[in-house]
Amino acid sequence: LSLSRSLSLSLSHPCFGEHFLSKWLRVRRCRTCRRGRGDTCTEWCERVKPSPLSAGSGACFSASSCGSANNTTMDRVKTKQKKVHAITQKHKVFRQSNPMLSVLMWGVNHTMNEIAIVPHQSLIMDTDFKASSKVAVNNVHYNDQVLPNKFKFKEYCPIVFRDLRTRLRCDPDDLVTSVCESPLEPSDSAGKSHSVFFTTSNHRYIIKTLSREEVVSFHKTFSNYHSYIVERNGETLLPHYLGMYRVTVQEKETYMIVMRTVYNFSVPQLRLYDLKGSTVDRTASEKELAKETPTLKDNDFTTQKERLHLGAEGPEFLDMLSSDARFLGSINMMDYSLLVSIHEVPEGTPVPPIDPSADVYRVGEAKEGSRTIYYAGIIDVLTKYGAKKMAAHTAKGVKHGHKAEISTVNPEQYSRRFAEFITSVVD
Repeated sequence: LSLSRSLSLSLSHPCFGEHFLSKWLRVRRCRTCRRGRGDTCTEWCERVKPSPLSAGSGACFSASSCGSANNTTMDRVKTKQKKVHAITQKHKVFRQSNPMLSVLMWGVNHTMNEIAIVPHQSLIMDTDFKASSKVAVNNVHYNDQVLPNKFKFKEYCPIVFRDLRTRLRCDPDDLVTSVCESPLEPSDSAGKSHSVFFTTSNHRYIIKTLSREEVVSFHKTFSNYHSYIVERNGETLLPHYLGMYRVTVQEKETYMIVMRTVYNFSVPQLRLYDLKGSTVDRTASEKELAKETPTLKDNDFTTQKERLHLGAEGPEFLDMLSSDARFLGSINMMDYSLLVSIHEVPEGTPVPPIDPSADVYRVGEAKEGSRTIYYAGIIDVLTKYGAKKMAAHTAKGVKHGHKAEISTVNPEQYSRRFAEFITSVVD
């Protein structure tokens, strides 16, 4: 009976909704000023005729207690706020054309300064091949005209690479100056691997991007590579690996490796050959021939009856090449090639002496009276003979016949054929 009576009184009241809920929830609020009042309706709301200001709604019993608050509250209730939707920027703005190279230059300088204070150690341990140095930068309105605001940089095996630079007679100061203090120039050297190449302005070093497969292959064979360099005392035609890095810009990871260039750009270049010792699909394409200095291949080398006139340095060169080929076969690598660059010194210009920093791969000069200089180095040594290459070997064998000189063969056969072909063209 009491509940029915309360409901009938509440339904007839002008502020039914709010008063009804507040009564049963024990929350006493004035609808106008939102202030709590007494326990009963007669104490809370005005039963007499409502004023124009509070028409249609319950008013505070004590008008003097909330006078100015009423106007402020009403303004707040009646005023509609317009929602503003923020427009986010779709692309990060960066003023330099290639932020990845900026981070690489910064990182090489940073890690070379960092390794300079680390004491040298006489032995390279297994843990050194798993070591790395990582740094993450998150700048806010600082140096954003030179570097991205947010990036990561990682150097792999810093202790091992420092030892390699020493054994390969690479000056650290020259490396930092070449890579970090001048713009890096894109190089038109991309092959089937779709790697991107950059060269330093003095053309002493080349930077190559690596695929994930090449990174995995590198880590699996890096300890063998280091042992071989130690055994040969740095006397090799293999790539001179000087540092490996991972650059992360805008959540994109790029793996890069720094190496020495094979030939000296200061001497005019006549011809450039990429030799593997095979004959199937080993002819330069029309697109390649249209370039200013095309990279010719095995069939072009044979057609032009080219020879490598190394003179007294020939036996030493062949011994080095045979040793390198056997090593690559032992670690299950194939599909590498010998990059041969033939240069001609202009008449009236003396033949330049060997520069230890720029002529690392200079393999000899022609016989007396000739002005021809040769550079030769083995490249693309990170291709493993796995299931993919085995399938390619089978497919090419069916297409061209198993007796055809295809490039995709097992590592032992590849290294033997490679060494035999180069030996046959050296005088």
